Amino acid sequence: MGTLYGNVFSQTTICRFEALQLSFKNMCKLKPLLNKWLEETDSNTGSPTNLDKIAAQGRKRKKRTSIEVGVKGALENHFLKCPKPSAHEITSLAGTLQLEKEVVRVWFCNRRQKEKRMTPVGVPHPTMEDVYSQAETPPLHHTLQSPVQ
Repeated sequence: MGTLYGNVFSQTTICRFEALQLSFKNMCKLKPLLNKWLEETDSNTGSPTNLDKIAAQGRKRKKRTSIEVGVKGALENHFLKCPKPSAHEITSLAGTLQLEKEVVRVWFCNRRQKEKRMTPVGVPHPTMEDVYSQAETPPLHHTLQSPVQ
C-alpha cells in the first residue's frame, strides 16, 4: 500500500497495525491512505489492481543463512580480536570461511548488537587480555583468606 501511494511504512508500523496496537498519531497518518485504498478496491471489483501487480512482484527475501559451529567459532574469535572489521577484512574472512561477504558483514553487525544488549550500561567491553587475565587469577575467596593462627 505504501508503494502504491508514495509512503513506505516501517515493519514496526505494519506489525502494530496488524495487531491493532497503533498510536493515535500513526492511525491519523494511515487513515487517508486506507480510505483511498478502500475506494479503489470498491471501484475495481473483479479486475486486477495496481495492488495486485505490486503484490505479485513482491520483495523476495533471501533465505535465512545457517552458519556451521566451526565457522561460527572462527567468526567469534575474530570478533574478540576486532569487533568492527574493515571491508577488506570482511572480504578476506568471507573468502577464508567460504561465506558471502554480506553474510559476514551482517553477522558482525548482529554480534555487535548482541554485545550491546549483554553488556550493562557503563561497563566497558572486555578486551582479550582482560578475558585471559581473569581466567589465570585464583578465585577471589582464596586471596582474601587470612592465615589461621
